[in-house]
Amino acid sequence: MKIAVAQINTTVGDFTGNETAIRRYYARAVQAGADLVIFPELATCGYPPRDLLCKAHFVEANLAMLERLARDSGETAMVIGYVDRNEAKQGRELRNSVAVLGAGKILARRHKTLLPSYDVFDEDRYFEPADLNEVVELKGTKLGLTVCEDVWNDEGILRDGRRYSRNPAETLVAGGAEIILNASASPWQLGKASVRREILGSLARRTGRPVIYCNLVGGNDELIFDGGSLVFDSDGALVAQGAAFAEDFLIVDLNATAPIEVSKISDEAAVYDALVLGVRDYFWKCGFRQAVLGLSGGIDSALTAVIAADALGKENVRGVAMPSQYSSVGSLTDAEALARNLGIQYDVIPIKTQFDAVTRELADVFAGRDADVTEENIQARLRGVTMMAISNKFGSLLLTTGNKSELAVGYCTLYGDMCGGLAVISDVPKTMVYRISEWVNRDSEIIPTSTLTKPPSAELRPDQKDQDSLPDYDTLDSILELYVVEHRSLAEIVARGFDSEVVKKLIRLIDLNEYKRRQAAPGLKVTSRAFGVGRRMPVAQRWREY
Repeated sequence: MKIAVAQINTTVGDFTGNETAIRRYYARAVQAGADLVIFPELATCGYPPRDLLCKAHFVEANLAMLERLARDSGETAMVIGYVDRNEAKQGRELRNSVAVLGAGKILARRHKTLLPSYDVFDEDRYFEPADLNEVVELKGTKLGLTVCEDVWNDEGILRDGRRYSRNPAETLVAGGAEIILNASASPWQLGKASVRREILGSLARRTGRPVIYCNLVGGNDELIFDGGSLVFDSDGALVAQGAAFAEDFLIVDLNATAPIEVSKISDEAAVYDALVLGVRDYFWKCGFRQAVLGLSGGIDSALTAVIAADALGKENVRGVAMPSQYSSVGSLTDAEALARNLGIQYDVIPIKTQFDAVTRELADVFAGRDADVTEENIQARLRGVTMMAISNKFGSLLLTTGNKSELAVGYCTLYGDMCGGLAVISDVPKTMVYRISEWVNRDSEIIPTSTLTKPPSAELRPDQKDQDSLPDYDTLDSILELYVVEHRSLAEIVARGFDSEVVKKLIRLIDLNEYKRRQAAPGLKVTSRAFGVGRRMPVAQRWREY
């Protein structure tokens, strides 16, 4: 059987745009003489639709598209993800489904069995799982149709073991399936590509059946879908692989395929490509064209500017330096050099005059009290006011530049440097920021070398350094990984060799700053545990481990 894999970029709710893309790739499959073309999970409406599924007319628009696609289908069949109604009287009203279209009609409908409700997923909120999933016969071949999570149940590979008692793919094989097809919308995170290959390759070897995996590509809100579609033969050998972070179209003849080498890229390159895609699609899908961001001369704003220029084009990015009386000359020269290297617009707007005016007006109220973090935050908030004014005046989206390490411990100012519409690197730990920045400079100096080598500082008081308040970032990021991602206890973290008082301090800061993160701009998810929709901690709570 000759099968096409259409790895497309859909937008939630853009039924016209999604249908246009589906028809374009279907035409390619027809021209290539494919027997079948498979599209991603919920390709009709985009993924994840979340509470748009509560709107009846949203679901009806998706079903109307399915009918149109079916009516116009021909000899080449199509397997496509969509939202179906649950015809049973009990359970949730909807199903996460795939349909087989061909010869002008809907040939078969099948529903997702395993509904994830962990991390960023909440499918059990909307969908009723399949009670039964039988094989579909097409052109003399018995197909096993699965949707995303239906193949993620290999206890020998998954770190947290087998999540479900059912294994839909193996059940389909037992029912006679000769090929396993999987329509997927699997968000990307560091390390996930290799886990996917292991799971799908293992499934093919274990069942002795080819596995065709079609994954969504593109950014939708915080989530980034990398594509990377995969085809394994019945021996579990990889025979085709889709591009990472880009649309792609694969054609495989399961009777005449040869194994290929796995296409891999470094972690630094993968995170960078993911963020570029996430920024580009967030702007495009939200209707923005231009970005503005503060350039402090530091590494975080530098990397954010590089990503924005790559994603949007240098002509659509504006950097603004806002020096105070505490800003070093080097910070301004580094910011200017970065802007010049990138070719982006660059403005300098000092905030000292505004700061003097505000502190003068507050002098009577603050009489008898020493200067402290209050005055530092005033500077950050004046910068927030300045950047939001530019954003409003020119219709640009303001990018925040804080990293995951800072966001974790609250080393950021509400209504100051946290102002903005998208937090580009908020899921990138500081140590990874350095690694990616060095990767950016692999061929030539884009980010000034002095930005990479100078001690990080917020420059809100004389001679300030990050390490005046925080441990070194190698230590901070290691503890952050153990506490936030792995949910390790104080005792377990200390047992790894970390100083008890340092661990206590960081745990306290992480827990106390949940209220800041709740008000932060949406951030692009690139690690297994981001501060966002996948982490649901209460703000008003009194749990303390020690």
